[in-house]
Amino acid sequence: MANSLRGEVLKLYKNLLYLGRDYPKGADYFKKRLKNIFLKNKDVKNPEKIKELIAQGEFVMKELEALYFLRKYRAMKQRYYSDTNKTN
Repeated sequence: MANSLRGEVLKLYKNLLYLGRDYPKGADYFKKRLKNIFLKNKDVKNPEKIKELIAQGEFVMKELEALYFLRKYRAMKQRYYSDTNKTN
């Protein structure tokens, strides 16, 4: 694996690990799954395949961010707009 791809893979792993702290099923569950997925693909040598896997990981990262933003939005909406439903 080229050094640039190695750096990208490590950066992706660290970012996903950071995002996994708030995972709904728990950080330990997420960490185990993340480690297993990365270990499963550790023997991949083809740079094109590695780039493909990095793109897939970045997609998962964006999906996690969207999940967290949606959860925060729902909490805020429930907190501030729950009174309007009671008056109707």
